[in-house]
Amino acid sequence: MELEYLGCKSESSFYASVSNVDSVSMQGGAFVSAMNLAILWPTVALASLIFVVWSILLRKRFAHIAANPPTSADFANAEAVSLYFRPVQRPAQNLANLFEMPVLYFSLVPLLILTGSASGAQVALAWIFVALRLAHSVIHIGPNTVRTRARFYIASSFVLFAMWVGFIIDLLTIIGAGA
Repeated sequence: MELEYLGCKSESSFYASVSNVDSVSMQGGAFVSAMNLAILWPTVALASLIFVVWSILLRKRFAHIAANPPTSADFANAEAVSLYFRPVQRPAQNLANLFEMPVLYFSLVPLLILTGSASGAQVALAWIFVALRLAHSVIHIGPNTVRTRARFYIASSFVLFAMWVGFIIDLLTIIGAGA
């Protein structure tokens, strides 16, 4: 039966288990609630940060091209391109960095929603992760104080690790309840 993975042996036990929960619905076999979907707001914020960094990168590159018109030699190979854009490389490096650890965040969010594990603690950790990534980006594109930037990067990685550990614990609990 489809409801067995939720720890419910019958449809009536399923409805009894969710009758006291506010604004819960079943969509595609997953619990969808206001708390469960709250994880989407920090996710939207992180995606917004990526678009902001991308727009900064474009603006800086276009300004660099206008001030320093490139020659064909500037685009002859990857090394020449890198050398040409070196004065405006930090936004590009930061954008690339936003597709490293945040990929683990973006892959975790649907799992949290699907399993109903996007608790208040997970949402709080998600906001902390996004705030730390924002600070890291501001420092990286701005003054680029490497030691401070590294501290924010490491802190954000520990927060993301905590989110994954929390998810794994919840998953083991769900699997254990269904057994």
